[in-house]
Amino acid sequence: MAPEQAAFQPKDAIGAAIKATMVTGSAGALISGIQNTLAKQNIGAWGVFTRTGGTIAVFAAMGGTYEFVNAASANLREKDDSWNPTLGGFFAGSVMGLRFRTIPAVLGYGAGLAVLLGTFNYTGGKLTGYTKDPDVDEFDRKEYLRKNRRRPIQEVIDELGEGRGIYGPGYDERRRERIRERYGLEVPDKPQSST
Repeated sequence: MAPEQAAFQPKDAIGAAIKATMVTGSAGALISGIQNTLAKQNIGAWGVFTRTGGTIAVFAAMGGTYEFVNAASANLREKDDSWNPTLGGFFAGSVMGLRFRTIPAVLGYGAGLAVLLGTFNYTGGKLTGYTKDPDVDEFDRKEYLRKNRRRPIQEVIDELGEGRGIYGPGYDERRRERIRERYGLEVPDKPQSST
């Protein structure tokens, strides 16, 4: 039997689009300000809106379009899966392609952003990797991983030999015997303290 999915909760597409337009429009204004600052000729403070203002419009339109299509497709399909960001990415990329005024640019930018956002969402939608279980203590988890990958000491000694912090049982006796045979010296059981 398939696991039951939670009932779909409709999303406010208009509200999400307005919020995204404001956020991405603000980011566009910041980028436009940077472009205005880096211009070689002195344009003036209003150059943010007059000369590089198209950047603000494209950013705002892309963000609003993405959020609106993402939420609207989820509402129409009544599913919350990776196809929604894919559709939103296609339309947002198409808005970016409109700057070039050619159909190949519109379709190419749309397809590129659709693939990028759809794949990102499909693979978990995070840049930080998988989410760790909050119920498991981090120390216990690391100890389990160490024990799970630990090899028997005899196997390690057979491959690497003793020394460098790897000593098997009875190492002190074998060392004492080896020194006595090779050099004729007696090594005491415990080292003498100098105090």
